Amino acid sequence: MYSSSHKPESPSTAGFKELFLISSLDHPAIFVIVKMMWRAQVCLVLMVVGMQYVEGAPQVPCYFVFGDSLVDNGNNNQLSSLARADYLPYGIDYPDGPSGRFSNGKTTVDFVAELLGFDSIIGPYASVNDDEILQGVNYASAAAGIREETGRQLGGRITFSGQVRNYQNTVSQVVNLLGDDVSAAQYLSKCIYSIGMGSNDYLNNYFMPLYYNTGDQYTPDQYADDLINRYATQLRSLYDYGARKFVLFGIGQIGCSPNQLAQNSPDGRTCDKRVNDANQIFNNKLRSLVGQFNNQFTDAKFIFINSFGINQDLLSNPGAYGLRVTNVGCCGVGRNNGQITCLPGQSPCPNRNEYLFWDAFHPTEAANGIIARRAYAAQSASDAFPFDIRRLAQL
Repeated sequence: MYSSSHKPESPSTAGFKELFLISSLDHPAIFVIVKMMWRAQVCLVLMVVGMQYVEGAPQVPCYFVFGDSLVDNGNNNQLSSLARADYLPYGIDYPDGPSGRFSNGKTTVDFVAELLGFDSIIGPYASVNDDEILQGVNYASAAAGIREETGRQLGGRITFSGQVRNYQNTVSQVVNLLGDDVSAAQYLSKCIYSIGMGSNDYLNNYFMPLYYNTGDQYTPDQYADDLINRYATQLRSLYDYGARKFVLFGIGQIGCSPNQLAQNSPDGRTCDKRVNDANQIFNNKLRSLVGQFNNQFTDAKFIFINSFGINQDLLSNPGAYGLRVTNVGCCGVGRNNGQITCLPGQSPCPNRNEYLFWDAFHPTEAANGIIARRAYAAQSASDAFPFDIRRLAQL
């Protein structure tokens, strides 16, 4: 399911293309008829696509998502992995219950999709079918990192490079649906590509010396350089396969998560500065990459979302956002509810909208909504660079 092999064409499309080939070789008259039918089919698809631009329709034709557990919406459900959230109380506030989302409800990209005007979820690569891909696909996988080995102690996951390969498979399907490479390229160039990678490369790699030696191999600056170089390679691959509107989410304040507070905070409130400083080195380099790529790829637009700064605001001024508890997970075990993540059947806190964190690592639905709204429409100049998602959608 997660290999780089192409998904099979639908029987109708495969049969139609086979008929097209036979007729073109042996029956000139039929060739003309079939060619007209083929053009009619393509026109019908493009008419449906064009309807997305009428008033009240989505601001962009499709939304593609790459990332980790912060935005995974079911891709890990079928994997042999410890990084799964397809059980209660995960999804306790989500309309369909447990879906694989590592939250009590919606994720950041769920909210962004709503803000962009989509009236249905962006489906996970594991289960999205046929023309559903025309509104986008979510490729995110819990425990995934920019580096290939990141998260391996948790079992199966789809790395950043694996997610990009899955997207390339999707592009071949889009070409089949729209009829030719040119139509597909024009369509994909209008879509938004959301990428949020790097958290696990710190949590489940650099700062996990029992499993990884990267902390000994690299200084924080060297490690960030390595991650950015790998990240840039994947962005170029996405560009080569039609992506033109990129949203790059920076890493949040990992050192302030209940998990890190439980392990490293003397008072259970003071964030781990060593972790946060390393995260900011990465973020600063990612922001610089946005400027570099905007200069290099003049027909594309890249923006950076300052997740770290938004997190800082939520931690410093929680009351302004209706939050009350910022250092303890709503569901979990141990100190700060952060030593073991939310267990199957465990009873979470009843006042979930007042918590910043749902479990040891992940925000609540309430926090995800705040982050998404500020990413979509920047509340301050530092929220997005050089502009926000709303502006990107208009280009």
